[in-house]
Amino acid sequence: MPANVKSLTLPDLILNRKGTPVFRLVLAAFGIALRLFFRRIETVNADVVPNGTGVIFVMNHPNGLVDPALVFVALPRKISFLAKSTLFRMPVISFLLRTVEALPLYRKIDAGEDVSKNQKTFELCRELLKKGGSIALFPEGVSHNSPKLLPAKTGAARIALGAVSVGDSGEPIDLRVVPVGLYYTSKTTFRSEALLHFGEPFKVEPVELDAEGQPPRDAAKHLTEQIEAALRDVTLNAESESDLHAARMAEEIFASVEENENLGEKLEFLKKFVAGASETNGDDDSADLRRRVVEYDKKLDENGIEPEHLSLAQFSQGSVIRQAILMSAPLILLSPLAIVGTILHYPAYRLSGFVAKKMSRHGADDVTSTVKVLAGMVFMPLTWLIAAGVVYYFLGWKSSLLSIPLSIVCGYVALHTSEEVAELRGWAKAIWLFLTRREAFLRMFVERRELQHELREFD
Repeated sequence: MPANVKSLTLPDLILNRKGTPVFRLVLAAFGIALRLFFRRIETVNADVVPNGTGVIFVMNHPNGLVDPALVFVALPRKISFLAKSTLFRMPVISFLLRTVEALPLYRKIDAGEDVSKNQKTFELCRELLKKGGSIALFPEGVSHNSPKLLPAKTGAARIALGAVSVGDSGEPIDLRVVPVGLYYTSKTTFRSEALLHFGEPFKVEPVELDAEGQPPRDAAKHLTEQIEAALRDVTLNAESESDLHAARMAEEIFASVEENENLGEKLEFLKKFVAGASETNGDDDSADLRRRVVEYDKKLDENGIEPEHLSLAQFSQGSVIRQAILMSAPLILLSPLAIVGTILHYPAYRLSGFVAKKMSRHGADDVTSTVKVLAGMVFMPLTWLIAAGVVYYFLGWKSSLLSIPLSIVCGYVALHTSEEVAELRGWAKAIWLFLTRREAFLRMFVERRELQHELREFD
């Protein structure tokens, strides 16, 4: 089990930084938006991050602008970003980037960009790191949908080596690189989950720079390989989407009897399953287990249930019905507020989804969640203001002011209720199958237990 797993609360996301009022406002806005978009945000081993020294955080980049936003609110230190220069020409995003003290990175793949300007950016990075600051970099260079890491660029290594190898005062500079693996249970789905897995920091040793103040290519290549290896240790890397899908199905089957499972454990299981499948490529037993996992998942899908629902087989019919009633009662009591919240926020919710779909219609689903988050940050407050305006027209300003917090409360209740209803819908299908096709239900339960036993080797 991974050590030092922490589930981040809203105060953890919005109260962990100092800065200007505008900076704190941006931090709060993104912290609230991400905490609403993700049902759970966890960190693993965040306590390994050193204090009092320069730090470069290096991360994988699977989820567009959500990656830096998540890192911005969840890392235990204040950070600066390197962002592609083209973003600084976009009105709203450029304001946000400057507010969080991001620095422009000029890339060859962006038409018309002068890459020589990167020298000034690198100098600013070095000065920041010398003062004990920290920066966050994505060595892959681009956000992507690949099930594994892309080859790392040398930029992070060159910045690190340049910082430790230049010292006007002659004093050594202590600089550490901290790998951070970003993992999403479903990066485009509202109310999915996110994890930041911190790897062990390692020190960057100085080298002799050339006449232009650049580190030798061999040194930059070696450090880049070290960074890439460290990132592989904290990220999930599968050879194909089918391998990743099979691993996720295996994890769901294995974890279906566990309670309060954290994302760190989930990621560790997935990594071991993918690695095991890769190491035993061609092994008949391994291929047979994977085939059975996929076929079992199809069987569950046909019945509209999940592996965890099969636990009903351990209870009597009477206790199952009683528990269903107890689970439904709170939702019935909250239904008036939930209905109001659903009706009020449904247009904004659908509009955010529509905008995200239009923006990612060419298959770039790594921007979908980015657009959803940004659209939600605009359309949800706009919904509250419109509702307040309507109330003001009919009932006056006092009622109008009261309607804003009431709208927020109704929205939260609607969100919570919708999740519980979706959960109960799955259990309802399982209960119906349990009551009407008990023999088939029990066969699937027994098959789940057999698969769980075989999957223990990946725990």
